[in-house]
Amino acid sequence: MDQTNTATPITGAAMDKAVPKNTKQKFIRIGAYAVLASLVAVGIWSLLPKGMQVQSSDLRIQSVEQGTFLDEIAVRANAQPLNSVILDSVESGRVEEVFVQDGTMVKKGQLLFRLSNPQRNLDLLQRKGEHTQQISNMANLRVGFQAAATDHQRRLSSLEFELGQLKKKHERNKRLAEQGFISQAALEESQDALDRQQFAVNEEKQAQANEENVRKVALEQMETGINGLQAGLKLVTSNLEALAVRAPIDGKLTDFQLQVGESVATGKRLGRIDDPKVFKLVAPIDEFYLSRISPGYRGTARVGDNTYAVEVMNVFPQIKEGRFTAELKFIDKHPEKMNPGQSFDVNVTLGDPSPGLILPMGAYINDTGGTAVFVVSKDGKTAERRTIQLGHRSNRQVQVLSGLSAGEKVIVSSYVSYQSTQRLQINQK
Repeated sequence: MDQTNTATPITGAAMDKAVPKNTKQKFIRIGAYAVLASLVAVGIWSLLPKGMQVQSSDLRIQSVEQGTFLDEIAVRANAQPLNSVILDSVESGRVEEVFVQDGTMVKKGQLLFRLSNPQRNLDLLQRKGEHTQQISNMANLRVGFQAAATDHQRRLSSLEFELGQLKKKHERNKRLAEQGFISQAALEESQDALDRQQFAVNEEKQAQANEENVRKVALEQMETGINGLQAGLKLVTSNLEALAVRAPIDGKLTDFQLQVGESVATGKRLGRIDDPKVFKLVAPIDEFYLSRISPGYRGTARVGDNTYAVEVMNVFPQIKEGRFTAELKFIDKHPEKMNPGQSFDVNVTLGDPSPGLILPMGAYINDTGGTAVFVVSKDGKTAERRTIQLGHRSNRQVQVLSGLSAGEKVIVSSYVSYQSTQRLQINQK
């Protein structure tokens, strides 16, 4: 007889009877452990730092303040003579004598050194010879012209005398012809002789006038040529005199290192002469301020224990290594003692003071371009990146236009290590 097994559902009570007691307790313990592990994991996750960890000792933190923005920049300027004359060689040659040394105070016209150039001496002799020859030629030309003029005058005088005699004769013939003593033909011959002589006199006068014009033009051209030779002679003479170099102004001789026997080429820089009484200040300035500074802006310079008013004299817009150059002059009062190359602190005012939110300048400006900062939380444990807008900048301050409030704390040290980070976790240890 076939038997069939029928499955019977196990109830809770049956389960209690079917499962051993120790196995049940084991299941309970496992569930409790799982719950506890989940709670611990959640707690640990909540305690984990969020963002890049940084040490507070590596940060410089400043508060946003409501104050007055001083629109000025501080620069380091070097003193240079306001008036200088460069000594460049206008002639080439060999140094024969040196009469002064570098750093010497010289007077205008004082002989500094002397060069020798044999070619210049030859040029001078040649020009003198040409000049002398032309003067001799002009003298001979004048003598020839004078002799020709004398001959013309002698001929003209003779012709005019004969003309006068013929006039008298013709007048007598006219009276005799009226009285019938000579014929009409004889009178006409007398008139013809008179006309012919008058023509000869006029021709001689015209020839004399033409020759005089020719003499005048020739003499003018000769004088022009002689004047040109004289100018060339003066030029060669001045070039020869330039071999003896003299001080163009009073002042201090600087960068002068010439030695006897040295060869000097035309245009070579030999040194300069500085006016030791009046100086200017030359300052390299960050290119950021190029559009904000121009001649006429004023400031102050600290020289020793005294402060002097200065004014921007020139601005050179050429950028080199991120900086341009400005020249400043002293106004009202000039320091008594200054040396070329001496450095001074100068503050240049770019605008009037204005109230507003202020942050100190720092490396963070360059790292972000001034478009964002890390704002520190009130508890000082975190810092969030925030977009801001800045206004004018000075060496010490920067205007905050938007994005920050007074009292908020900002990291003002360098952001190089976390430029792409949005959040910082500040470790206080």
